[in-house]
Amino acid sequence: MSIGDMLAATVPMARTLNLEFLETSPDRAVVSLPDQDAYHNHVGGPHAGAMFTLGESASGAIVLAAFGDQLARAVPLAVRAEIAYKKLAMGAVTATATLGRPAADVVAELDAGQRPEFPVAIEIRRADGAVTGEMTVVWTLRPNG
Repeated sequence: MSIGDMLAATVPMARTLNLEFLETSPDRAVVSLPDQDAYHNHVGGPHAGAMFTLGESASGAIVLAAFGDQLARAVPLAVRAEIAYKKLAMGAVTATATLGRPAADVVAELDAGQRPEFPVAIEIRRADGAVTGEMTVVWTLRPNG
């Protein structure tokens, strides 16, 4: 099962919004939100909440790709998030997530008995390539037990 399939199966909101997981690797995750009338705002573009969910889902996909081998000993949890809406988003939008710290550094902190935190940067773009939103989600790996 791919990471996208796993997220769609375990995160009902990703299914609800019909998110499409286009790429999931430890280096980058790309997730698309199709243009859907049911999730439009008052000006006919994707609702801010749908775009937030898109960005958070992209961040979760890269976290699972980068740290999936740590799931037996730690649970990834979002700690906080910030989003900036830059330009009007119309039509389908795509979020691209990248890790803000090397995965090896995060795992080294976990190995040292710490609860590491790390940022994931997300850009949300519309079909013409314009950046419509920028988001940062800070994640932690909470050790089990």
